[in-house]
Amino acid sequence: MSQAFVKESEEQWLHEVSPTVNALIHYLTRENNGVRVYEKNSFVDAKLGKTIHVMSNGGSYTKDDEGKWCIL
Repeated sequence: MSQAFVKESEEQWLHEVSPTVNALIHYLTRENNGVRVYEKNSFVDAKLGKTIHVMSNGGSYTKDDEGKWCIL
């Protein structure tokens, strides 16, 4: 079995990641070729009524109405 085939079968989508910040950091670091991603800031967006997590990879993430991660 080729390594490419193994990697493809282990692929994970953002919405499949556990709804914790640590799980998000682990996922984003893995997606960033092992370069550590960390939370730069978090705040509650009054308009959305949700906590926004601003990450060092330039993305902002929150949880949808089902509690699954999504990118803003």
